[in-house]
Parts: sequence; C-alpha cells; structure tokens
Amino acid sequence: MAEHRSMQRAALLDAARSLLSEGGTEALTFPALAECTGLARSSVYEYFRSRAAVVEELCEVDFPVWAAEVEAAMAAVDRAEDKVEAYVRKQLELVGDRRHRAVVAISASELDAGAREKIRAAHGGLVAMIVEALGGLGHAEPRLAAMLLQGVVDAAVRRIELGAAEDPSAITDAAVSMALRGVRG
Repeated sequence: MAEHRSMQRAALLDAARSLLSEGGTEALTFPALAECTGLARSSVYEYFRSRAAVVEELCEVDFPVWAAEVEAAMAAVDRAEDKVEAYVRKQLELVGDRRHRAVVAISASELDAGAREKIRAAHGGLVAMIVEALGGLGHAEPRLAAMLLQGVVDAAVRRIELGAAEDPSAITDAAVSMALRGVRG
C-alpha cells in the first residue's frame, strides 16, 4: 500500500511538472492533475491539500536535484574562474529541462508564504555554492557578488525562456562573459 501511494504521489508530481512547463501555473489544477494521472479529482486531495502543497513538494524534490547538477559541474573544475563559468553554464543548460521550466513557472506565480520561503531557501543554496569561488577571485564581498551573479543568470534564463532573437548559446556566452569580465567586452 505504501509503495502504491508513493508511486501515485510521484505520478502526480510528474503530471504537475508537465502542466507547469507546458501551461504555467494556471494549468496546474486538481482536475488537470486528476485527468493526467487517471485519478478521481477527490483522490488528488488525498495526496495534496492544495495547489500550494503541490508547489511546495515540487520545490522540495526538484530544487535539490537541480542544485546537485550545478554543484557537480563546479566540482569538475579546479580554478575559481572555471567554477564561476560552470555555475553559469550549467544553470543555463538546465533551462530546457522540464524540472527547470516547472520551477520557473512556480517562481513566476503567486505563492503562499511557505512556498515562497522554500524557493528563497533553494536560491540561497545556489548562491552559497559560488561564494567561495568569488572570494577566490578577489571579491571583497563575495556574498553580494554571488547574489548579483545569480541576477545575471536569472536574466539570461528569462531571455532564453522568452525565445529571444539570440541563440541560447549566444545568451549563455554573454552571461559567462558578464560574470567573468563585467560589462567590458
């Protein structure tokens, strides 16, 4: 029984990812979750009390996976400058991933305080990963520099998500250049 519930819960989260990545937060409804999974709508409420609860669990499950991929990319290189580049490139590489599209949709929506706090904490974990490398590059305030660097990454993510005129690899290269050299070409 416990294994069945676990599989149903995982199916609901997978359906939520699909709904969010394809249609944004408006698409994430309990009737849509029920339809995607073949469950009765009332059964969805047995797993999640609200849409916010679905969002919170997605954050708990998907952010750590995403962060681990960024961390692994950074661990694969030695120099601080290479770690910064890996931090930027890996996040932008993940833009096409369904988990990422769901996270972006979640982040753009109106959320309750609990979900917003989980997203803030997850982003804080990403920022914390790069602080040491930025300190190694000589930044006097590496935490502030890390937050600003994440702002560059977030702007590049939005540009890619919008389907900007530029090729995503050009956006990624520009973000890496900005991260490593500032606004100088």
